[in-house]
Amino acid sequence: MSRNLAITSTDGHTGHLIAELILTDEDFKGKVASITCISLNPTAARNVALEELGAVIVPHIPGKLDDMVAALKKAKIDTICVIPPAVDDKLQITTEIIEAAKMGDIPNSLLISSAGADLAEREKQPRLREFIDIEAMFMAPKGDKETKLGQSPCVIRAGFYAEAILLYNEQAKTTGKLPLPLGQGNKFAPVALGDVAQVAAHVLTGEGPHGFKDEHRGQLMVVTGPLLMAGDDLANEASKSLGMELKYEDISEKEAKKLLDVQGDLAESEKEYLLEYYSLVREGKTNYVSTTAFKMVTGELPAEPSEFFTLYEGEFKVSNKRRRVTRSMK
Repeated sequence: MSRNLAITSTDGHTGHLIAELILTDEDFKGKVASITCISLNPTAARNVALEELGAVIVPHIPGKLDDMVAALKKAKIDTICVIPPAVDDKLQITTEIIEAAKMGDIPNSLLISSAGADLAEREKQPRLREFIDIEAMFMAPKGDKETKLGQSPCVIRAGFYAEAILLYNEQAKTTGKLPLPLGQGNKFAPVALGDVAQVAAHVLTGEGPHGFKDEHRGQLMVVTGPLLMAGDDLANEASKSLGMELKYEDISEKEAKKLLDVQGDLAESEKEYLLEYYSLVREGKTNYVSTTAFKMVTGELPAEPSEFFTLYEGEFKVSNKRRRVTRSMK
């Protein structure tokens, strides 16, 4: 049975890459009859590219809940991938999407959440913690006889995207330093966005007697990279892989914010998310790896940092290798 799939936030990196992967990869594209992209910015370049690949682009106009429900029903959506957008009112927008999926009786549902959200403190890391509120809303329909939403759910908590490190490529090239507010010796396990997309694509196209594969249905999957790395480790690996001498520079959160502020394409909420995740690293709350789900779902191992960095050449451009990644955060 081919799925009619909806993916939200496809104007962002995560949604776009998941949709592109399913539309172009032979392992997945034959398992979907249609892909509907629900986007706050329907005319964004990423959506135009997806439309050229065969996706249908539907605008998400906040407050127009009935219009979204009608669009989902018209497309006969039976599977939805909910990706909270990188906007200031993320919680409100995602709440509306979940409500539309509930009213649309969509049985198969995947949420892309964030690793570390469960360890965040509401007062100190509110942007991270709101993912827990989103997860709670997403799972609430389970057992609700008034809707099919919750019949076959899955949550992926994606680790810190390795692509975020590439935000500092200009500083790396001009100063030979990798400036990050990680502290000294604190570690985390960055994951390639392409690996998160691989897991999502397998879940969204997998089939079982109740919707998603039984191995995926109801699962909370934490997906990180395979190696714990401190700032010095990242700089050393980047130096070897990119053929340039880099040194890690531990900077303050205030300095980190200044560097992020010069990134014109980053939403304020996205900057806040990054700074909060760095604070988790400094607190020692990210000293773990979680690769079991990735291996069980894909049958492979996630990309190691050396593999990730070698995908970038020159000014950190993406290569055409199959394990696709892109300069991105959530």
